[in-house]
Formats: sequence, structure tokens, C-alpha cells
Amino acid sequence: MTPRRREERGLVRPYVVTDGRAHPTRNTFDLVTLVMAHGDRPLSGLSPEKRRLMELCLGGALSVAEIASHLRLPVSVTKVLLGDLVDSGHITTRSPIPSAQLPEAQLLQEVLDGLRARL
Repeated sequence: MTPRRREERGLVRPYVVTDGRAHPTRNTFDLVTLVMAHGDRPLSGLSPEKRRLMELCLGGALSVAEIASHLRLPVSVTKVLLGDLVDSGHITTRSPIPSAQLPEAQLLQEVLDGLRARL
């Protein structure tokens, strides 16, 4: 492995960042879940990765995918860190607005038939 390649991968392995955990404690996150940090919570005692995550989110809501990209960490590792921060009250999350339910194909066909009948 070349020195440049080693730098790109980082010095700390993901299992070290998450204390060996592969899944969040109890909170599940989607890639587009929005994360907001609470500025009134102390950052002392947080790991460097959690501190960086908090600093990112203090600027405004970010999605899980954006946070993982900024931290240059795998999404799975980011989700574990987010779970810890939700549990400790440092951040809150909000699910994205659900997409509108699409109408049934039969209804669309009836509208199309009605329009064709008028033309």
C-alpha cells in the first residue's frame, strides 16, 4: 500500500471509532435523516469524531450522508456515532418528509379516458 493510499484510509480503524460496535444502540437512521445539534450540551468527554460531528451540525441541519462525507467515515460508523449522541442528548434527528402517496393506476386510467373522451 502506498503512503498516499494509507492517508486516504485514515489512521484509525472504524471498529476503534465505534468501540467495536457495528450497529447503533437503539436508534436507526436513514441516509436522508436530518441531524441537528444542541449547542447547550458540553463537548468535553466526547471522542474527536463525535466532537467534529457536533461542530458540523451546530451550523445547521445535515443529513446522515452529508455528515459521513464530511467526516470521511463509512455511513455505518457515522450511524453508530449518531446513535451515541442521540442517547446522550447532544443531537436530535428528524425523518425526512415522506413522499406523497401516488394515486392508483386505475384512477389515472379513468382520468386519461375522460380526457380522451372530451377531445
